[in-house]
Amino acid sequence: MDPKKIISGKRVLIVDDEEDVLDTLTELLEMCKVDRASSFEQAKELLEKNEYDVAILDIMGVQGFELLQIAKQQGIPALMLTAHALSEENLKKAAEEGAEYYAPKDEISNIDLFVADVIEAKEKKKNPWVRWFERLGGFYDRLFTGPDWREKEKEFWEKKLKEYSGL
Repeated sequence: MDPKKIISGKRVLIVDDEEDVLDTLTELLEMCKVDRASSFEQAKELLEKNEYDVAILDIMGVQGFELLQIAKQQGIPALMLTAHALSEENLKKAAEEGAEYYAPKDEISNIDLFVADVIEAKEKKKNPWVRWFERLGGFYDRLFTGPDWREKEKEFWEKKLKEYSGL
């Protein structure tokens, strides 16, 4: 898979309250048509008046979970990107509330790959969480002190990997 080819020309909304993160994402996604928002209000307005192939939402500082609900209502797949909210609870909440991906800012350099995963999953009517586990499962195993975090919520994750939201 060539992520740059998949996402080239796609319309992406990036939302983060940190200007340097917005700049980095804009640069990394230069092959896309990027809109930026640094506040909940800006992002809400953009989500409600535009169509996007994907929205990249920070969790902290911009009310990311509330924006997730708006994106979902608009049929826009959302990728949650966070540093400070990296927890088992927020990961599960993002999955439960309809996020298509949950990526750590530590892996921001791979954002083109993650966006391509979301877009490709939607186009092929596949579950993006399967690719997410392939790409980032090991990262979360290390972060959450081993693969036991999956076992605590085994039934939830097994079900999540079998379903498809079909946005």
